[in-house]
Amino acid sequence: MAVNQRQMRELTKGVVSKSEKMRVLARAGYERADIARFLGTRYQFVRNVLVQDAARTAKHAANASEARDEGAKWAPIKVRLGPDGRVVIPAAFREALGLSEGDTLIASIVVGELHFLTIPAAVRKAQAIVREFVPEGVSLVDELLEDRRREVEREQRNG
Repeated sequence: MAVNQRQMRELTKGVVSKSEKMRVLARAGYERADIARFLGTRYQFVRNVLVQDAARTAKHAANASEARDEGAKWAPIKVRLGPDGRVVIPAAFREALGLSEGDTLIASIVVGELHFLTIPAAVRKAQAIVREFVPEGVSLVDELLEDRRREVEREQRNG
């Protein structure tokens, strides 16, 4: 099958690095040997870039599924404080937590450490705190409903 060099040039137009060009062409379905010939580089270089990418993707996927487990721990990652105090949360962390641009996080300082919580995580924490003070077998919902019933009865009696 003939390789369409014009299409390869079009796909890689504006892509700066050879490694990224390799990724683009591989995603488009080109063979490693064709990519190496097109870029004027060794087959082994193309292979290494694509194999390392596949390994990195698999590792991120495994880490993301582990992070969904309640007790999973991630290795610390160094991040830089940017302009206006901005911190970029690494993509693997965002993916593991299901975060998207515009999502709200809860920030706090705990014993000199900066903590961020997703809204569902903050709700779980709040529920756990409340659970500590509610005796076993007591339903707060049932108690609230009973309170409301008594309030309605009082209002009806008083007119």
